[in-house]
Amino acid sequence: MAYQNIETLSWIGDQHGWLRMIDQTLLPAELCEIDCRHTETVWEAIKKLRVRGAPAIGIAAAYGVCIGLQTLPSNVDLVTFQTRLNEVVDYLASSRPTAVNLFWALNRMKAKAESLYDLKDVAEINEDLFSEAKAIHEEDRRICRSIGKFGQELLRDGDTFLTHCNAGGLATADYGTALAVFFAATEMGKTVKVYADETRPLLQGSRLTAWELMQRGIDVTLICDSMAAMVMKQGKINGVVVGADRIAANGDTANKIGTYSVAISAKTHKIPFYVAAPVSTFDLTLTDGNGIPIEERDSEEICCGFGKRTAPQGVHVYNPAFDVTPAEFITGIITEHGVISPVNRENIAKIVGA
Repeated sequence: MAYQNIETLSWIGDQHGWLRMIDQTLLPAELCEIDCRHTETVWEAIKKLRVRGAPAIGIAAAYGVCIGLQTLPSNVDLVTFQTRLNEVVDYLASSRPTAVNLFWALNRMKAKAESLYDLKDVAEINEDLFSEAKAIHEEDRRICRSIGKFGQELLRDGDTFLTHCNAGGLATADYGTALAVFFAATEMGKTVKVYADETRPLLQGSRLTAWELMQRGIDVTLICDSMAAMVMKQGKINGVVVGADRIAANGDTANKIGTYSVAISAKTHKIPFYVAAPVSTFDLTLTDGNGIPIEERDSEEICCGFGKRTAPQGVHVYNPAFDVTPAEFITGIITEHGVISPVNRENIAKIVGA
C-alpha cells in the first residue's frame, strides 16, 4: 500500500492565515479537516481532542497565539498588545492540564515576545511570533525523525512490539514518537509487527494507531486493553513502546490511562518497556510523578461512549485521562538526543538538563 502523507496540522496562507487540522474525533470512519480561524476554535479543538498528542497540542497552541493576536488592529500600542497576548496565552493554557508541551509552547511564544518589547514595534513582534510558531512546527518534524532513528536501533528484524494509545503522526508534526520507532525500523528494511491496545474509553488505539499503521502497511493486530498481559504471557511480545504527555525529573512518566498497567505487565514478564518522547515533554520542575496534574474527563466518555449508553444513568464514574508510570518500570526513554537508560535523575539531567 502506498502511503499518502496527510498533515495533521498545517498553516494556510501568510501571517494572517489560519490553522487547519485533521478532526481526529471522526477517524477512522471519516477523514475530515477543520479550519481554526479563532482562538476559541483552537481551544475547543484541544479540549475536545480534535487535536491530541502532546507535541501536536503544543504546535496548535503556538499557532493559536498567532490567531488570537489577529484581532488587534495594526496600529495597536504595546500595552494593549501585551494585555491581549497574556489573555490568549492564559486562555489556551486552560484547555488541558496534563500535556506539558502545551505550556512549553505557550511559554516559548510569550518569552519570544517579551524579548522583543524593547527592540521592535508591534508589527515586527507579530511577524517574529509567527516565525516562532513555524519554527516549533518544523523542529517537531526533525525531532520525530531523530526519535525514530534512535528507537529503531532497539528493534530487531522480526520483532513484535505492543503500543498503547496513539503516539504517531496524528499526535505530532511528522510520523510520531512511539510509532516513529516502527516507521523508522521498516524504512531500514526491518520487518516488525505491532499489537495495538484499543485504549479505552476513547479508543485512540483502535481508531487512530491501527489506522496509521495500516496506512503505512505495517502488520498490526488490535487487542482490548485487558488482553495485554495475556499476549505477553503467551510470548507474542518482544517489547513495548509508548508515548508520553509529561515526564518528571526522575523519569516518572504520565501517559494515557492504562499505560501503568501495561508497564507492570511488561516488568512481570521481563519485557523491555520504552517511552518515546521529545525533551520538551520533560518537566524538570517536578521532582517526581506525584506532582503531575492528572486531567479528569467527563463521565459520559465512559457511560455513553460514541453516543450509546453502556452504563446505568446516575452511576458514579471516575475518569482520569492519564496515569503515571514510575521510572523503575521504564527500560529506557527514547529522545531526539538518544536513549536514556537506565532511567534516573542523573542520566536525564545529562540529556535534558544540558
